Amino acid sequence: MATKRADVRPIIRMVSTAGTSFTYVTRKNRRNDPDRLVLRKYDPVVRRHVEFKESR
Repeated sequence: MATKRADVRPIIRMVSTAGTSFTYVTRKNRRNDPDRLVLRKYDPVVRRHVEFKESR
């Protein structure tokens, strides 16, 4: 069984750039996206779509 450290699809936390500290939790493929992930998703605190960046 794969260890969490060498996992190809680690669990990451996406933090809102709107400053609301709202987060999404998702998985990403390290082989396809080795850099930090940035996605545009809905932030219910400000009630609009904003960029979410991967935090470590």
